[in-house]
Amino acid sequence: MSPTRRSLLAGAGTAVATPVVLPAAAARAASYTPAHYVGAPLLSAQGRHLVGRFSYGVTPALARQVRDAGGPRAWFERQLDPAAVPDPGTGAYLSWWPSLARGPKELADRNETGVEGGWEVMLDYARWVLMRRMGSRRQLLETMTELWENHFNVPADGDASFTYRKDYGDTIRAQALGRFEDLLRAAVLHPAMLIYLDNAISTAKHPNENLGRELLELHTVGRGAYTEDDVKSSARILTGYAVDVWRTWEASYRSSTHWRGPVQVMEFSDPNADADGRAVAERYLSYLAHHPATAQRVARRLAVKFVGDDPPQALVDQLADVYLAHDTEIRPVLRALVASPAFASAVGAKVRDPGEDLVATYRALRVTVARPPAGSGGEKYTANAMLWQAASLGCMPFSWPRPDGQPIDNDSWATPSRLLASMGIHLGMSGGWWPKAGIAYHQPAWWVPEFPIRFNLLVDHLAQQLLHRRSDAALLEACCLAVDISPTERISRDHPLVQWNMPRLLTTFLDSPAFLTR
Repeated sequence: MSPTRRSLLAGAGTAVATPVVLPAAAARAASYTPAHYVGAPLLSAQGRHLVGRFSYGVTPALARQVRDAGGPRAWFERQLDPAAVPDPGTGAYLSWWPSLARGPKELADRNETGVEGGWEVMLDYARWVLMRRMGSRRQLLETMTELWENHFNVPADGDASFTYRKDYGDTIRAQALGRFEDLLRAAVLHPAMLIYLDNAISTAKHPNENLGRELLELHTVGRGAYTEDDVKSSARILTGYAVDVWRTWEASYRSSTHWRGPVQVMEFSDPNADADGRAVAERYLSYLAHHPATAQRVARRLAVKFVGDDPPQALVDQLADVYLAHDTEIRPVLRALVASPAFASAVGAKVRDPGEDLVATYRALRVTVARPPAGSGGEKYTANAMLWQAASLGCMPFSWPRPDGQPIDNDSWATPSRLLASMGIHLGMSGGWWPKAGIAYHQPAWWVPEFPIRFNLLVDHLAQQLLHRRSDAALLEACCLAVDISPTERISRDHPLVQWNMPRLLTTFLDSPAFLTR
């Protein structure tokens, strides 16, 4: 029987040790009984599950924030109100990449004259978002913003949409935990979306169907709920929303280009007699947001992201009912999701995608990333170079080329090539080998809480620090084999482990199933 993708990830803790397995270590180890190092209090397994699903990794600092908030459920509830969570560290990141503050016309002019390519600015946008995910205390908000930016996908490297792409991300973030109706309206009518799916140039004489179709197929009701005639009417309703592409880059509503006449999309109909069709569009988007098929798709997307790839239909139905009963509010749906038995039983059921893995690695190793200098001298700095790490894992943020957005299922990311790429990044960062510039790594001795210490106690300490859990026999065995040390060997400051072999030990934790899942 051939191994499955899931089994390949499940074997990661052993796979990392394979190149350095030495029979002598196994022979010396009479028992792989884990020890218990007395460290800071740990969250319960269910608490770690909740916080881990709605963050980019449970670090000691995040665990303290959870305890200070009154526990995992209290932390979760507070996270649903981002304005109530102080977030002092993220504001400064924007100044690291000045062009993210430029307006559409200026960005377009700089691109046209060769001063700075739009693609360069969008690489900086991805870097800025990665830094936000690493450092923000509003972890749930960043998680939900990523989810919706994928759902309403506008690739960052579009020829023209880059002019509005950073503002589009800000718009999604502002609506990520509110009503889906408001989020839908803000995303679909945003200039970045209008440009990307060609509605910016759609007119009464020549309606473009791209946005009208994707609005139905991807953003709301899904395939099978509508006909080709519905797509035509959908496109006609959206005519009038325009962007002066290649000239002023101003977004406006042009009554002169709005298609007038009766329209019908499924059960929605309107005489659409006014030259200004914005009221019709608002009613249409509200109808779609409240449609039962949309409720099912929103509920399933949340369940797949936070519960599992094949969530129980009963859970999806329950979440859809909550969504409709609360006027498309997202917060009540999330509360119902985390309170469900299906969520409680889904511990370790989701694989981290490339972006989540990279961010979690930076957070777990607790590195400090410095502001990159302007110009070519800053290219090698970590804040810029980390984007190439994401690319090596299979997908840079916002690079998915299709409007359907990056996959959120396990199979898409549980591949041998992905696992090998993750292992390479984990080892390179555990050793402080790359990236090198603009980053401060902890020295090997920093990871050892006291000298001397038995190796099995050190493994338990590191499990708490890197995985926020106690070590078990399998992890202890993997660590022993990785560095050829018996469980009871005493580690001193001048021990070979501290002098040159700590990267292999740290990597064993980062390559474990506990780290590669969330």
